[in-house]
Amino acid sequence: MQAEATITTMSYSSFNPTTNKAIQAHASWDDHRLLQALEKTRDAQLIWAHTSFSQRAKVLRDAAMQLRAQRDRYATLITLEMGKPLKEARAEVEKCASVCDYYAQHGEDFLRADAAESDAGKSYVAYYPLGVVLAVMPWNFPFWQVFRAAAPALMAGNALVLKHASNVPQCALALEAIFRDSGFPEGLFTTLMIAVGQVAGVIASPHVHAVTLTGSETAGRKVAASAGQHLKKCVLELGGSDPFVVLHDADLELAVDTGVASRFLNCGQSCIAAKRFIVVPQIADEFLRRFKIKVEALKLGDPMDDATQIGPLARLDLRVTLHEQVSDAIAQGAVAVTGCKPVEREGFFYQPSILDRVTAKARAWREELFGPVAIVIRAASEEDALRIANETPFGLGSSIWSKDAARAEKLAARIQAGCTFINGMVKSDPRLPFGGVKASGYGRELSRLGIHEFVNAKTVWIR
Repeated sequence: MQAEATITTMSYSSFNPTTNKAIQAHASWDDHRLLQALEKTRDAQLIWAHTSFSQRAKVLRDAAMQLRAQRDRYATLITLEMGKPLKEARAEVEKCASVCDYYAQHGEDFLRADAAESDAGKSYVAYYPLGVVLAVMPWNFPFWQVFRAAAPALMAGNALVLKHASNVPQCALALEAIFRDSGFPEGLFTTLMIAVGQVAGVIASPHVHAVTLTGSETAGRKVAASAGQHLKKCVLELGGSDPFVVLHDADLELAVDTGVASRFLNCGQSCIAAKRFIVVPQIADEFLRRFKIKVEALKLGDPMDDATQIGPLARLDLRVTLHEQVSDAIAQGAVAVTGCKPVEREGFFYQPSILDRVTAKARAWREELFGPVAIVIRAASEEDALRIANETPFGLGSSIWSKDAARAEKLAARIQAGCTFINGMVKSDPRLPFGGVKASGYGRELSRLGIHEFVNAKTVWIR
């Protein structure tokens, strides 16, 4: 493997965003240690590829059992390192267990050979593992993002090496321990404690056969370029600016309650959060009135307190960027309805906020806002609302709110996104494919489509 540089001075820093205090640091590996890890993972995968589906399913179920048995410990670690409310962290751990159970139950069936008609006496398509998959993962859901990639990849017979975000090193190491302690072969799942500058070298390595990334558009372009250069399969999920379209006949109480939950989950740091509330004239004022009441009632505070609904942002630079976007929107004519300022207290807190009448001149119109800020865009009509929904570089999630579900379903076909939820909160579900279009990336995770992303669909023809 040829890495871009040998980096030993950089470190992974575990930092508590609630107290603005460092917890501990871990030195990055040098290239020699990295190469040893990749070789070990390659060797483990060559053996794992020949294990039975029943054996793979057993250790996945054991991982689910371990997650549930130690849920509170893992949840505390998540909250400590990235600041999400503890009750949300518990739910994240449980979701990880559910995706393990899902692929343990369905993986063998998803990978069963498909008979194919041809001029042969017998022909079929069989699904074999690709090899070692590199997962480059973000900090906002430090367990779930990893498990939704790892569970199908491992069930398919692949191995996985993880390059996690540098601000959640304890989570990254805990994830490796979970797979090891659940009975997966030593080295089959490995956390790589490496610097960003070493990622291109990992992609180039002959021991790595594919890459999956969840992160920023900038990171996605770099990883896609490296993967393309070395002709390796790539799946990208790069965030979004999801439209939340409220039509004149919407159930406003349901729309408002769901909108608040969607926008402010994880302190607004979710790729599929409702980010642009696009409302038609007939209900715009009433929607905003109700929405403001609910947002101002959110409890901000210590994320370790179960009563807290809004914790800190994960890093100081995230708060700085968010406030720059808010200030720009106001300068371009938007109205600050509530919040729109950092909180003057220890930690990286930002007030739950609403911006009304955001205009196309604002950065918030075209950029993703990753934090507790909802922007309201007033459409001139239903048709205008659809235009605005699609007037974004992104295309991950979307939702439409109307009591006429049949009409909303027809409108959903015109929204450029990986999913549209009608009268419901956009979410990832192991049973449904997840991914985006446009600058939100390509490829799919979860469901049958997700496990098929990293397999060799091999034609077998027999005379």
